[in-house]
Amino acid sequence: MNYYIIIPAHNEEVFLREALESVLAQTKLPDKVIVVNDHSTDATGNILDEFAMRYPFIKALHSRSSDEHLPGSKVVAAFNKGLELLDDEFDFIVKLDADVVLPKGYFSKIEAIFSASPSVGIAGGFAYEKNEDGIWELNHPMDTDHVRGAFKAYSKACFKAMGGLKVAMGWDTTDELLAQYHGFEIVTDDSLKVKHQRPIGAAYNSKARRSQGKAMYLMRYGWVISLIASLKMAWKNKKTRIVKDNLLGYWEAKQEGTPFIVSAKEGRYIRKLRWNRILKKLV
Repeated sequence: MNYYIIIPAHNEEVFLREALESVLAQTKLPDKVIVVNDHSTDATGNILDEFAMRYPFIKALHSRSSDEHLPGSKVVAAFNKGLELLDDEFDFIVKLDADVVLPKGYFSKIEAIFSASPSVGIAGGFAYEKNEDGIWELNHPMDTDHVRGAFKAYSKACFKAMGGLKVAMGWDTTDELLAQYHGFEIVTDDSLKVKHQRPIGAAYNSKARRSQGKAMYLMRYGWVISLIASLKMAWKNKKTRIVKDNLLGYWEAKQEGTPFIVSAKEGRYIRKLRWNRILKKLV
């Protein structure tokens, strides 16, 4: 199977080299790698140019955008710029962060997952982060059938059916909901241990959390599901302020009449899926 990788990178001089080296160490190399240097002000561009010069299948795209870091929309916008440089000759496509280190056989196993069934739309492993003692430990705050946005692989059929990735906070939840809407499965492999060098949520501030609430509105969650999801996030992160920020973002989006990112039919499916999961955990 052919696969392409797109890596958005903003000021990643500390991590980019190791991330690219882990890609180059794969037992199954990618056919193309596009690294989008998204308005970096450090040595990210120099590191990228060095790798692009040495390896023909790695391409550098230097792009200018806002230097404000908001998880979600900015990274997908950069991903989409990289996507414009690629053709459709792939079997699966990967959105990869510049601060991860992959195990050597990662993409061989991802290929095997996609090869096993055409119904698999999204596949990935699990993130490990260093604790206070410097030990790598599992950090997966979502359900076990969720693939972290830092290393998501999509089958071509699924990626096309979803219409690509949404330029919005919450894109890595929306994609999985839409994948299921279109009849695809999400498969995770707990043997695929990915080192995530920047702790989850390190760049999330109050504004980013309001964007999370906005994303809930845009996905047509409705007020009650958004409240439940916010309470769950607050409990897992031990930050009660998350509830206030999320719901404020939801209310602002509603007041402004911000366009939804899913159709009414997709929204009904999403709410039904969410309620089924909530009720299943309560029973």
